Amino acid sequence: MRSRPRSAGDRLAVLAGARLDLLRVAPGARAKYVALGGVLVSTGALAALSMAFAVHMALGAWWAVAVLIGLGWGLVILNLDRMLLVGMGHDPSWRRNLGLALPRLALAVVLGTVISTPLTLQVFSKEVDATIVTLQAEAAEQFTDELDADARYAQIPVLTQSIAEDQAVVASGGATDPNADPRVAAAQAERDSKKAVYDAATGRFDELQAKAQCELDGTCGSGDEGQGAAYFAAAAAAGQQAAVRETAKAELDAAEAALQQTRTTAEKDAVGAAARSVALAKAALVSDQAELSRLTGARLAEQAAFEAENSQSDGILARLEAIDRLSEERPMAHLAHVMLFLLFLSVEILPVLMKTLMNFAPPTAYDRLLKVRDDEEVEAEEIRRDGRQRAQQARADLIVAAETDRMAREILDRELAAREEAARAAERKARRKEARSLRGLARRIAGRRPAVAEPELIEPTLETIEPTLDTGELEAMMAAPSGVSLYGTSSVPAPRPAAELLQPLTEDR
Repeated sequence: MRSRPRSAGDRLAVLAGARLDLLRVAPGARAKYVALGGVLVSTGALAALSMAFAVHMALGAWWAVAVLIGLGWGLVILNLDRMLLVGMGHDPSWRRNLGLALPRLALAVVLGTVISTPLTLQVFSKEVDATIVTLQAEAAEQFTDELDADARYAQIPVLTQSIAEDQAVVASGGATDPNADPRVAAAQAERDSKKAVYDAATGRFDELQAKAQCELDGTCGSGDEGQGAAYFAAAAAAGQQAAVRETAKAELDAAEAALQQTRTTAEKDAVGAAARSVALAKAALVSDQAELSRLTGARLAEQAAFEAENSQSDGILARLEAIDRLSEERPMAHLAHVMLFLLFLSVEILPVLMKTLMNFAPPTAYDRLLKVRDDEEVEAEEIRRDGRQRAQQARADLIVAAETDRMAREILDRELAAREEAARAAERKARRKEARSLRGLARRIAGRRPAVAEPELIEPTLETIEPTLDTGELEAMMAAPSGVSLYGTSSVPAPRPAAELLQPLTEDR
């Protein structure tokens, strides 16, 4: 009989764990299980899409490879969700239903979190990419600061400055500025201090001289015009200051002369040290440049390695960090992230949640039919098991009966063989006895020579020996292990000798 082809609804119902034979009896539950199967397919499709995005983002795989891996992952999630649904049978106790539902809901939340995260990252891909660029720039800047503070490369600025100075010495041919000589600098400082003293004294003299003139004119001070007491006091102060100025002037001239002398001496010394400075600068330049090249090369190598790694840091972890930064900086983005995550999570846990709610509801007609059908199948299986056991017992009984019959035939055959052997032995004995009788008679006849008469044949009388078999022996042979059993052959007790079997019955036997 050809089976009716299954429709798409039938396949969805079977996927949700329903039995088609029961749905034909209780069609009211069909829509519920078809919808549940559709939800399972939806979760598998979301899982496949999520894994494709995750593989492409994390591994940079081609989209074709990512889609194939995503399809495999979707089948795995579909099978896991179906296992969670099928394992949740309806139970009248809400405690047992709750105990069955909690671990399955926890597992569904874990799966939903894993599945929804790549989808959420893909929705916010543009914002996440922009934030990743910012994070990479911050990481590069931080790495540069760490290299600057690294003790291994602390000599790079010093070596750079030293090389610049040595190159300046070599370029100038060793000539140095006399003013850079410490002696010239000290003489210059002394001259500058003397110049400051002289300038201060000159300023003070000009001030006192103006005051004396003002007293003479009567335009300031006492207001009396002409050479009065105020004028002479001001003129005396100006005269004293003039002496101070002249002294400062003399000291300034001496400092100027000393500076000139020191500069001349420094120029002469610089001419003699030019060759030595050039040689020392060239030697220092070679060693400093070599060390600077080594340190710069090592630093550039580390910098290049970090930049290569930093440019590739756009995988799942970097995107998670970027979306966390985005959520911190933009509250609205955080709210949208949470809501989208909850949406995908609710879709993933929806099958288990629906099955849990269905189990807490009163049992439907389908549930009652399922219980009845399960009980019937258990009872039918028990009946089949009992039948198999009875068949096995009957087969064993038949084997025992056949073995008993075989043993009886074997005993009968042995008795017949013993009887035949006893008859042949008795016949041989009678023939020997008859032969002896005939020979004795012939000798007597020969001695007496009587008339010949017909010899009387002596009919041998044989005692009929009835072969017997002890009843206890038959019972022992019946109780002994069978020669043919269910699992092979076993030994049979050895038959008794024929002479023993042919012994006449006595009171003891």
